[in-house]
Amino acid sequence: MMDPDDIRAILEEALPDCTAMINDDAGDGEHFSAEVVSPAFEGLPLVRQHKLVYEALGPRVGTDIHALALRTFTPARWKARTP
Repeated sequence: MMDPDDIRAILEEALPDCTAMINDDAGDGEHFSAEVVSPAFEGLPLVRQHKLVYEALGPRVGTDIHALALRTFTPARWKARTP
């Protein structure tokens, strides 16, 4: 089981100038959603952005983290989004 704060800390340490917002959607410590904002995503296709997040989480995905609904943003896209 993982805590949303642990996932946030891992991502914010691994990705430059990252801000990660993590929710434990089912309250079970295994099913999460995440919005991750980082300048590291600039110029990268969405698939590569997601790959950076999954690489940062490493083997936790599929073991401690059963499911992760992921949305990634560059800082400019985050600022321009419609909530």
